[in-house]
Amino acid sequence: MGYRVVVAGATGNVGREMVNILAEREFPADEIAVLASSRSTGDEIEYGDTGRMLKVRNIEHFDPEGWDIALFAIGSEATKVYAPKFAAAGCTVIDNSSLYRMDPDVPLIVPEVNADAIDGYRAKNIIANPNCSTAQMVVALKPLHDAATIKRVVVATYQSVSGAGKVGMDELFEQSRNIFVGDPAEAKKFTKQIAFNVIPHIDSFLDDGSTKEEWKMVVETKKILDPKIKVTATCVRVPVFVGHSEALNIEFENEISAEDAKRILREAPGVLLIDKHEDGGYVTPIESAGEDATFVSRVREDPTVENGLSLWCVSDNLRKGAALNAVQIAELLGRRHLQKAG
Repeated sequence: MGYRVVVAGATGNVGREMVNILAEREFPADEIAVLASSRSTGDEIEYGDTGRMLKVRNIEHFDPEGWDIALFAIGSEATKVYAPKFAAAGCTVIDNSSLYRMDPDVPLIVPEVNADAIDGYRAKNIIANPNCSTAQMVVALKPLHDAATIKRVVVATYQSVSGAGKVGMDELFEQSRNIFVGDPAEAKKFTKQIAFNVIPHIDSFLDDGSTKEEWKMVVETKKILDPKIKVTATCVRVPVFVGHSEALNIEFENEISAEDAKRILREAPGVLLIDKHEDGGYVTPIESAGEDATFVSRVREDPTVENGLSLWCVSDNLRKGAALNAVQIAELLGRRHLQKAG
């Protein structure tokens, strides 16, 4: 007997990817319900490349009683309304919004990094998916932390417009087209023109001058990996459709060479090391799109600090940064706790 699975927000970028990945990975689901707001009710979504069509239902009228797992990609405001209802009905919520990430009663999970933390999910019957930029970073950091204990991380992100949803992708496309034909490139979703530009501003500003996106990377890394790690982040939106990139500078308590790090990363779950000292011997966002791995390149020692390394990290933010991680959490939940399939 398999699971009864809900995907809420199934018509958005992340929700559609969740549906595709459930099909790709042959998740043991006997039944799939795809939910969205009233304006999408009645639309149809294909279940991966299976030819099976799923009719979109209205989340407002959906009864979660008897369903096992709900993957949420509906934003914090809607999650605040619906997640407690689903959880109270016995349907475990795996939430992609930021609402529950720092709740001490809600596990924040990246399966390759802190799988054991999922055991605390019963407190609220909710599990949180981390921020997209945090997820790929901690996958790369975890094996290195285990080997040499990370003291401090300095990260600069290069985040694609898909992180801002379909409206972000549409704005990059429209601005690029307008510039080529000589029309104005008006900023709507973003604070400045994104086409042929970079914007050092993601999410709202906080009192200390950092942004909420930068704050998320700091606090989520501490919760997932180790509260003693010091993290500072600068998050930048770049004119790339899919795939987040990160330049990481890492300081360790113990000695670790670049060769040691490469050997460790080659064996690390979820990581694919591609690091050749030649033209093109590294991964860029275009190669990461549609892939499950967190790619690491440009691993080198930093001679300006004791026990320092620098590296380049790239991943498909719609997959490992969101949808894939949520499905991996569902698989982990099934193996460790629900055990209905297999």
